Amino acid sequence: MTTGVTAPRAPRSTARGSRSRTWALAAGLVVAAGLLLLACGLSVAVGSKPVPLGEVWSAWLRPDDGYTSAVVQSRLSRTALGLLAGAALAVSGAVIQGLTRNPLGDPGLLGVNAGASASVVVVTALAGGTAGRSVWAALPGAVLATVAVYVIGSGGPGGRATPVRLVLAGSAVGAVLLALVQAITLADTDVFTTYRFWVIGSLAGRPDGTVGLVLPYVVAGLVLALLLARPLNALALGDETATALGLSAGRTRLLAGAAATVLAAASVAAVGPVAFVGLAVPLTVRTVTGADHRWLLPYAALLGPVLLLGADVVGRVVARPGELMVGVVTAFLGAPFLVAAVRRGRVGL
Repeated sequence: MTTGVTAPRAPRSTARGSRSRTWALAAGLVVAAGLLLLACGLSVAVGSKPVPLGEVWSAWLRPDDGYTSAVVQSRLSRTALGLLAGAALAVSGAVIQGLTRNPLGDPGLLGVNAGASASVVVVTALAGGTAGRSVWAALPGAVLATVAVYVIGSGGPGGRATPVRLVLAGSAVGAVLLALVQAITLADTDVFTTYRFWVIGSLAGRPDGTVGLVLPYVVAGLVLALLLARPLNALALGDETATALGLSAGRTRLLAGAAATVLAAASVAAVGPVAFVGLAVPLTVRTVTGADHRWLLPYAALLGPVLLLGADVVGRVVARPGELMVGVVTAFLGAPFLVAAVRRGRVGL
């Protein structure tokens, strides 16, 4: 049966331009994957103590009980952690920016960092410094803080967790939790010592098995975020428009918040609250992909680890024979990207 109504066809030139842009963005993804492979290779090959590339390769293919094999194995674990944390932070930042319609959004807006910090400090005060360095010390606080932000943001007239309410609730919860952190760390020097090393963020010196602990959370968060790419695009048009398109704005916001929280919490728990990756990567990628989350999220997942691993490699070589913690280096590397994006006026969603 025909309805007699024919869908309008896009002009031929417009369709050709759309196909060209799709091919260009797909080619960009291949380039981003190449950069990620390069960053992984440098992370394994370069360290604070120089090891010839041939010995690194041999120790990787035929590990033994020697010094070089131990060094390479530690770099492999460090690289895997950087892959997971970088992808998690960047995708979490991209989702939060779309969710709050704030181009300067990052996981800290939803209270993730403050919750993880408070959790680490409380666990350290109660159970000692070693327990405070565990993934499980930071993960519950990060999740609970974000839940509190969402519950507070959903209260009041209307009962909807709008972007403005979420940001305000995140600021309030974060301020309270950071006040708690300061009160405990100022009163206990042992807690302060553990906290000051954790809060800077580092891929080195993490407990054995950290990669395996956070891997399920990162994979689940990435899958959920990628599935929400189209709903996030609709949500960016406004709640009324999204509802008119058949989308439940509240459910999408809840699921997107859950994905961003799981990703950020897993990353913060694993490597500490590393600054700028969740902000600078999606903000920079947006200048290439635009606001289309179908491209923005995969780009962020590939380029987040590039920034984190690149910063880790830089931190190993600039202070030889010592190292700079990756959280310090990302601040120096991320700031120029942010300044450039702001000066070019491409920070809108």
